[in-house]
Amino acid sequence: MKDSIKINGRGAQKNVHNRFLEHTHEVRSDFLEYCRKEGETADKNKTNYINVFPKTIVNKVTSPDVGMEYSLNPYQGCEHGCIYCYARNSHEYWGFSAGLDFERTILIKQNAAQLLEEKLKNKNWKACPIVLSGNTDCYQPLEKELKITRSLLQIFLAYKHPVAIITKNALILRDLDILKELAKDNLVGVNISITSLSEETRRVLEPRTTTIQKRLEAVEILANNGIPVNVMLAPIIPSINSHEILPLAKKVSELGATSIAFTIVRLNGAIGEIFADWIRKTMPDRAEKVLHQIESCHGGTLNDSRYGYRMRGEGKIAEQIRNLIHIARLKYFKNAKMPSLNTSLHEQYKSGQYSLF
Repeated sequence: MKDSIKINGRGAQKNVHNRFLEHTHEVRSDFLEYCRKEGETADKNKTNYINVFPKTIVNKVTSPDVGMEYSLNPYQGCEHGCIYCYARNSHEYWGFSAGLDFERTILIKQNAAQLLEEKLKNKNWKACPIVLSGNTDCYQPLEKELKITRSLLQIFLAYKHPVAIITKNALILRDLDILKELAKDNLVGVNISITSLSEETRRVLEPRTTTIQKRLEAVEILANNGIPVNVMLAPIIPSINSHEILPLAKKVSELGATSIAFTIVRLNGAIGEIFADWIRKTMPDRAEKVLHQIESCHGGTLNDSRYGYRMRGEGKIAEQIRNLIHIARLKYFKNAKMPSLNTSLHEQYKSGQYSLF
């Protein structure tokens, strides 16, 4: 396949070197459920699934600027294929590329629910909101069949434990019955990521995600059922969706969203190379302009890992984006914020007191 040919239906257009593998740019694995025939050159664009059985499932988040203390990811890698996804780099720890491998080789944590239950039963565990999808989307396409995320929500409900969810898939509505039960005790908050009101923009940025219309419907249905919804206008990419901040905020406020949040695109690690390759193939007429504007938000580089700056940016363009977010909040979400989740019921549950209520 020639390097200049665009791979339809995928975000990344190539695999990039895994920094943990010194001697080769090609990743192979005995666990893959397929093999390349000798002499085969065509890219079949097939997604491969690998079952894994980790020893732990709840991760302590040490980054000080992400707004969560614990995360849980039932899948590693994500078939949504969002070109900007910060989680791509994590695939390198498993021996794969942050590029096409991230979208085409999905690791399935089959024992996720069992591990979560063991964690919540541990007498030393103090209830604290656990975020589903702190890394990769818990409602990516495979979830429709496997229902691992649904089984996790059932555990959270059974143990009266708070959970937050980050997703861009309307598949979350499948679990509305559990979410409504959690919401009765203020045990759940949902974050829906919506980057644009344009289907054309969505298709190129997030090729295998739920349509914008379906996501907007999800916001409305969740809100109408008493489930607090924060809409993530994330990431904001200069000259791609930065002009949509106010229209997006207005639309989701009308649908009942509780609040909005944002990040400015950050192309850390291998993502800078992946994004630059993608935009030169997908938007060649404005590629250099967009790349230069992103650089201007991060001290002149695409790769910005500085805590406190990497998601907020700096410089004139970043300031303009922050000002628009400020205006949007004043206009459509004045004094609005997501409620703090209830941690007391789980402690009562563990002590045996909950049955008294």
